[in-house]
Amino acid sequence: MSTQTTSSAHHRNVARRSDVCIVGNGAIAKTAALGLSQAGHSVTLLVPPARPDAPEAAAGGEKPWDVRVYALNHTAHTLLSSVKVWGALDMARVAPVDAMDVHGDGAQGGHLGFDAFGAHAGALAWIVEDSNLNQALDAALRFAQNVETVTGRACRIVNGSDNVEVELEDGKVLAAQLLLGADGRDSWVRGQCDIGIDYRSYHQRGIVANFACEKPHHNVAHQWFTCKDGIIALLPLPGDKVSLVWSAPDTLADTIMGESLGELAIRLGEYSEEKLGLLKPLQPEDVKAIPLALVRPHAITAPRVALVGDAAHAVHPLAGHGMNLGFADVVALLDTIAARDAHQGIGDERVLARYARARKEDVLLMQLATDGLERLFGANLEPVRVVRNFGLNLLDKLPVVKRRLIAHAMGR
Repeated sequence: MSTQTTSSAHHRNVARRSDVCIVGNGAIAKTAALGLSQAGHSVTLLVPPARPDAPEAAAGGEKPWDVRVYALNHTAHTLLSSVKVWGALDMARVAPVDAMDVHGDGAQGGHLGFDAFGAHAGALAWIVEDSNLNQALDAALRFAQNVETVTGRACRIVNGSDNVEVELEDGKVLAAQLLLGADGRDSWVRGQCDIGIDYRSYHQRGIVANFACEKPHHNVAHQWFTCKDGIIALLPLPGDKVSLVWSAPDTLADTIMGESLGELAIRLGEYSEEKLGLLKPLQPEDVKAIPLALVRPHAITAPRVALVGDAAHAVHPLAGHGMNLGFADVVALLDTIAARDAHQGIGDERVLARYARARKEDVLLMQLATDGLERLFGANLEPVRVVRNFGLNLLDKLPVVKRRLIAHAMGR
């Protein structure tokens, strides 16, 4: 960490003192701010200057469908409900996932199915747009007590004997007992703390876009492990609409991004037409491609610093749980802080050590599962193809194992 040990900051331009300073402007940062403030802690939320790239409303006033969506599980649902955000979502734009069909590769591809009825739940997950979620969080933050949002860019972290300080480019200083890094996969906070990472590029990009489907999707999410073309997921949106998340090899991604969405719909038809009929791009057309990588930090804490969300772990999106892991981080952090001894501050090293231990197993399991599945289904060897398709079919016939898997995925 770029630090300077100091017992006092009276000589410095301290713009705000709070219990917690959070660096980040995504859903995890905002949810952590709400949760900590509702637990009675003062919070400073440091966000970068806004960029003028918000989507414009389509003709007729209808808001375009966001291509960035999340499959939020029950852990996320419970947390967002507790901070009074779930009820503030535009529920007309939220789709429950009642079932999931996983398809293997090849002519005799395996199949694995999950459904909410078998999981004794009302829904397996909920598909929520990034903009819908963040608008609800922003509305809650406007009325939150003990939360102040500061716009600026951090340039240095100074760790003192009784606090941690974040210096901004304009010379101001934010002082807190605990600094929370919620600033994404390329976390500045993590880098300032000299926390090393294990990095593995998947040489894939996550291509996201939205389509109208000819046949009703019945709130079923479909996923195809195709080997040569990567991993394709079509997630239900309200009405006869679906959201694409295609983890495509870089070469294929280059080709796809050079084509129209109509041509992409034709490509998808090879896999989706039987289930969903013809696909038609939603208007206005929008498509994005996001580089995919596994990022495993060597630690998720440092003196008076904790990491949450993608700053603490980035996994392959094939299971759709990157955001859910982040929400589980927030839950664990809130629980750990609430359970600390009366004499311990929220930035105490023993408190942060308990948070790190609480997250170790869950994060490691998800990293191993997603990375292992990506390697398994990326192997273009016929014996491996036969074994993995057999494994899918076998797992589909083991209800006890299926229930355990889906319970873990749901965050139960």
